[in-house]
Amino acid sequence: MNSIPHLIHRLWQHFSKKRKMQFYYVLVLMLIASFSEVLSLGAVLPFLAALADPNYVYTHKYVQPLVQALHLTSANQIIFPMVIIFMAAVLFSGCIRVLLLYVMTRFSYAIGADLSFDVYNRTLHQKYEVHISRNSSEIINGIINKTDAVIGGIISPILLLISSSVLFISILIALFSINVFASLVSSIGFGMLYWFITIKSRKRLRANSHSIAVESTIVIQSLQEGLGGIRDVLIGGSQKFYCDKFRASDLKLRHAQGNNSFITGSPRFIIEALGMILIAGLAYFLYLKDGSLTEAMPILGALALGAQRMLPALQQGYGSISTMRGHKESFEDVLTLLEQSLPSKTEAFNCAPILFDKKISLKAVSFRYSIMTPWVLKDIDLEINKGSSVGFIGRTGDGKSTLVDLIMGLLLPSKGSIFIDDALVGIDNIRSWQKHISHVPQSVFLSDGTIAENIAFGIEEENIDYLRVEKAAQQAQISGFIEGMDQKYQTKVGERGVQLSGGQCQRIGIARALYKEADVIIFDEATSALDNQTETEVIKTINGLKTNLTIIMIAHRLSTLKHCDKIIDLSKGKVSFVGRYDETNPKLHDKDKTC
Repeated sequence: MNSIPHLIHRLWQHFSKKRKMQFYYVLVLMLIASFSEVLSLGAVLPFLAALADPNYVYTHKYVQPLVQALHLTSANQIIFPMVIIFMAAVLFSGCIRVLLLYVMTRFSYAIGADLSFDVYNRTLHQKYEVHISRNSSEIINGIINKTDAVIGGIISPILLLISSSVLFISILIALFSINVFASLVSSIGFGMLYWFITIKSRKRLRANSHSIAVESTIVIQSLQEGLGGIRDVLIGGSQKFYCDKFRASDLKLRHAQGNNSFITGSPRFIIEALGMILIAGLAYFLYLKDGSLTEAMPILGALALGAQRMLPALQQGYGSISTMRGHKESFEDVLTLLEQSLPSKTEAFNCAPILFDKKISLKAVSFRYSIMTPWVLKDIDLEINKGSSVGFIGRTGDGKSTLVDLIMGLLLPSKGSIFIDDALVGIDNIRSWQKHISHVPQSVFLSDGTIAENIAFGIEEENIDYLRVEKAAQQAQISGFIEGMDQKYQTKVGERGVQLSGGQCQRIGIARALYKEADVIIFDEATSALDNQTETEVIKTINGLKTNLTIIMIAHRLSTLKHCDKIIDLSKGKVSFVGRYDETNPKLHDKDKTC
């Protein structure tokens, strides 16, 4: 099992040079803050001594330069300068502590922003097979909740632990210079007590850490499933099921978080009480020893102030360690996401160009998702000429969508090769090939933006070419509908296009594909969710597209493909028929009823 120091070392590798330098600056500020605390602690001795015996302070050799500089003539006059010095030291210390808190907070959340972006960036750049093997709830939880947990549960506690450790050591050194016995007893006693509590709470914190990591993902999942399928939830009356699922996980999550909060904060009250008992005991001891507290008052005051500074530092250190242990599993999950590989600069930006002038060729292509799973496609040999329209048909599970994913470069063949003209498609040129492709899925995703933003999908609003948007809408035969609305292309479509019909959503999907000006458009069962009349209209739109486009269609009805130049039937991962619609045999027409 990875230790927290090892996990922190892994996290450090993901810090930018700028953040690493900022961390060193924060360390310097921590040292200054510790010095200011020691300064305020040292100032209390002459302050209390001046109150108890002004003459002693007035005649002290170290005070003489101040007496001469201020032209003081009597012992009582020394009190006011001592008060001013003490107040200035305390004020300076307080300001530095506020500044340190501000800097540490800003630094922590800046790191959090870096981590969230890095996780999201790396996740979006993963291969398609990685995405389809994951639950989106896990990723969303990692980017939002678990990254927040790393900020509040790891980064901030690390900074507090370092700060409190430096402060504790500085104050302890100052206290030892005042009274060795009392400082030794208090530091050992308090240290042992915190160590004992830390050992006892370790197992509980580990269990809570596991609960927080697991249940936070289930909470996100139950929200996504309940809200994502709201129509089915309302129709089926299954609100109770999703509410119960949410409540069960959320309750465990809150219980674990509450336990961690109690374990982290509770020792403070015991330690503070023991600290007061120690000061009282020391005062009584000094009284018995000297018969008076007049000379001991400055020492007692300095020790009391030191304890008042030292105990919160001890509590912060203990609390930081407990908090980190309570978020350890979430920390590990975020590190796993941070350590996802990114494509090299060569892959991302310097892809070898691919020209598509002749044909797409699949040669002996086979595919399976892993060595533990069966073959989805076996020995596929196909040619798709540029400018042609090709239709794929087959029963569910026969490999139609997987074959199209291979053509689009979302997946790479387990065996065999794919050529564009004479260029082999591989890691070094997939992005170049994908620039030729637009895709219209069965369910077109529409963001909660304007029609123009959805047609020019993934482009910042100020960079949208509205002439291309209008041209694409005209080609997709939806411009009349759009221009008949009050806001025209600035009309909001609602989340997932809820304010549009199925046919309108599909046409916007087609317009999006045309806006890209790709020369290959793939329709992956793009009409299967539509009624017959709407499907007929959308098919007419597809068939009316410009002739130099290469169109690849997957359909669940053979009749949908009758205008294609070539129909390919897939059966159990193999090609069983290639030909025109009028060449198909009765058995293939039977699939029209069963696909």
